[in-house]
Amino acid sequence: MTYNRRVQYYETDKMQCTHHSNYIRFMEEARLDFLDKIGYGYARMEKEGLISPVISVDVQYKKPTTFDDIICIEVALKSMTLAKMEFGYTMTCRGEVVCLAKSEHCFLNKDNRPVSIKKVNPALFDLLCSKIE
Repeated sequence: MTYNRRVQYYETDKMQCTHHSNYIRFMEEARLDFLDKIGYGYARMEKEGLISPVISVDVQYKKPTTFDDIICIEVALKSMTLAKMEFGYTMTCRGEVVCLAKSEHCFLNKDNRPVSIKKVNPALFDLLCSKIE
C-alpha cells in the first residue's frame, strides 16, 4: 500500500535535507495508514487491549530529500508470527529510491505482557496473515 508524505520545512536540517530521524516517523505514519486501510486501525487495537510497539528498526538512507518533496512510501507486511510482525518500507521521491527500511513489532496486552495474537485475537491474526507480501 502506498502512503504519500510531503516533507515539512521544520523536518529539514541546517543542510536543508530531511533530517534522518524523520524517516522513522514517516514509517510509523505509513504503518498506521496501512492498518487503517485494511480495516483494523491502531485505535481499534488499543481499544481491544492490544498494543504493538517497535522492537527493532533498520533504515538505509539512499538519497536525500528536501522541503516540499513528496515521499511515496510503499509499506508491506513482510512476515507474521504468533507474537511478532515485520513491515518493509520502500520510499521514493521523483521516481528514485531514497530510503529502504524495515520495522519489527511485538504484541502486548494492556499490562504490557507479550501475547500470542492468534490466541487473543484470531480475526486480527488471520487478517494480517492475509496481507503478507
